[in-house]
Amino acid sequence: MSGTAGKVIKCRAAVAWEPEKPLSIENIEVAPPGKGEVRLKILFNSLCRTDVYWWDVKGQNPLFPRILGHEASGIVESVGEGVTHLKPGDHALPIFTGECGECKYCKSEESNLCEVLRINSDRGVMLSDGKTRFSKNGQPIYHFLGTSTFSEYTVLHAGCVAKINPAAPLDKVCVVSCGFCTGFGATVNVAKPKPNDTVAVFGLGAVGLAACEGARVSGASRIIGVDLLSSRFEQAKKFGVTEFVNPKEHNKPVQEVIAEMTDGGVDRAIECTGNIQASISALECTHDGWGVAVLVSVPKKDVEFKTHPMKFMEGRTLKGTFYGHYKPRTDIPSVVEKYLNKELELEKFITHTVPFSEINKAFDLMLRGEGIRCLICMEE
Repeated sequence: MSGTAGKVIKCRAAVAWEPEKPLSIENIEVAPPGKGEVRLKILFNSLCRTDVYWWDVKGQNPLFPRILGHEASGIVESVGEGVTHLKPGDHALPIFTGECGECKYCKSEESNLCEVLRINSDRGVMLSDGKTRFSKNGQPIYHFLGTSTFSEYTVLHAGCVAKINPAAPLDKVCVVSCGFCTGFGATVNVAKPKPNDTVAVFGLGAVGLAACEGARVSGASRIIGVDLLSSRFEQAKKFGVTEFVNPKEHNKPVQEVIAEMTDGGVDRAIECTGNIQASISALECTHDGWGVAVLVSVPKKDVEFKTHPMKFMEGRTLKGTFYGHYKPRTDIPSVVEKYLNKELELEKFITHTVPFSEINKAFDLMLRGEGIRCLICMEE
């Protein structure tokens, strides 16, 4: 065990004290891991839009003070009682969803939704005892998505930690822990385009570009990117996008535009915006007889998906997916191996880098829509 095992660690964390206010770099205390838990030393973060979404909490249940962050990489510092698949020194990725290995979902090949460790954005404490592991001057600081990686040390349930090959560069594979797998897996694991298929991807943010990358490596002949920002097309070409459609530039529904471009519709469509109209368009732009649409992003509450039942009776299929259908502990190590074997390209997802002390710059970049992912280096 490490020299700090079983002890409280004092470290820096970027604390969100209230919504929409800059994060504050604070000296906090991180308690040792409890039963079934792991304490990680976080080395790299990349900012995901989900962090921003819960930071501004528009329409959500606010929970502050809180340590955000969930797309990261690090090294195991210590483990709690009963943890056997991890040990101090292991390189690992924290995952915002988990794999307990015992529930009916974990034992099923059909799902990656763990009954015990499924994502819960409202929970700010640990499962084992209902308490936080973070504090400052005795004041508890809440957790986020069970990860809270905007801290130099964090505590997670062991089922939310994927052990990876130590040869993998942690500043590259950190994107695997969320955005890359969410989009890439939606394409290769769920949509499953065949070589020479046509694919439409709605939304060209990080998740959408990962979906495009999945279409590219699957051998799609045409990849049509759909986005409200035409400036994203040039960047998307690096991920295999061959054509671009901006719905605002047409006087007819975008699904009709795509159907005309593709002689009746695309073979596969992946929706990565969370906009309900984009979800409907994704289904309706697929070809009758065999078209498959996959919904990736979470829509707003109380919206309704409306389409004519004939769209399904004509042979189209609508699917949903969570985290690209990857099981965290079982599947993520193999994704990292694919990168090490040069079967995947991750470097092009990181477009900016900032030191941890300047983490708010990463938020500014995302709010301005600049780049894909901003890498946050924890050690300066």
